[in-house]
Amino acid sequence: MYEVLAEVVRNDFVESRHYGSVAGLAPDGTLAYARGVPSETVLPRSTTKPFQALACLKAGAPLEGERLAIAAGSHTGEDFHVKAVEGILSDAGLGADALQCPPTWPEDEPAKAALIRAGEGESRIRMNCSGKHAAMLAACAANGWPLDTYLSTTHPLQLMVRQVMAGCASEEPSPVAVDGCGAPLFGLTLTGLARAARSLVLSEDARPVADAMRAHPEYVGGTGHANTEFMRALPGSVDKGGAEGVFIAATAAGHAVAVKVIDGSPRATTAIALRALAALGADTTPARPLGTVPVLGGGRPVGEIRTTPEGRP
Repeated sequence: MYEVLAEVVRNDFVESRHYGSVAGLAPDGTLAYARGVPSETVLPRSTTKPFQALACLKAGAPLEGERLAIAAGSHTGEDFHVKAVEGILSDAGLGADALQCPPTWPEDEPAKAALIRAGEGESRIRMNCSGKHAAMLAACAANGWPLDTYLSTTHPLQLMVRQVMAGCASEEPSPVAVDGCGAPLFGLTLTGLARAARSLVLSEDARPVADAMRAHPEYVGGTGHANTEFMRALPGSVDKGGAEGVFIAATAAGHAVAVKVIDGSPRATTAIALRALAALGADTTPARPLGTVPVLGGGRPVGEIRTTPEGRP
């Protein structure tokens, strides 16, 4: 049974409720915090990007620094993001036309406004998954694998992604779906996803990805993005949000959480994860501002989205 993880309170009236599940692991890997149905399978969406980046790295893609961070991130389409993606593609001898993610506007509003003023439109390179797609293409180029079918579930790279995810989560991924960007998407239990998050900070194999994310958090999200601010507030931590209310985070010590809000809304996932990390014993005090989401009325705060006590059905 799902639990109420957060409430939307407007002028002291509970307007909406977000139900879902949380799996929280202690540094020793035991399930020490459970809400809702942590054993349920979820589609991890973009929380899988760090593991896809790890697979690309293992496949020989020459990724490091901000280029590895953007491969593991969901960037907001700012100019410095585009430059990093172009660099990955250029070193692989490719251009933006090789990307098979759909064209979109950048999520960053100033960047979108600048493009409109310049008479430009949607593009693949501004799509928030273009870093991941560029990394996949770089891995294919490094191995002489086919480029035009890099999104096929039977492609050597995607088979490696699945293998990496299985190793990080300690379970066999299932089912297989298609993500919003067109890449294969492998399901995991929420607890398996938490194990994968924990592996980012504790596994020597995954450490390069975590280090890149922590060193360049602005490439994992963007200016003012919650994923970016989370890592800045809690040095040594990693976090990654995904569509449909999925979120993962892990501390340097190995506390790890995976969140799934069942209605698909992401607006409370960071606050829910912070509450879970605190319950596990992690010091989340520096990230306290991220645990409060204001509710506005007439442009001013009239309430908040607040996390709820454990045990709420």
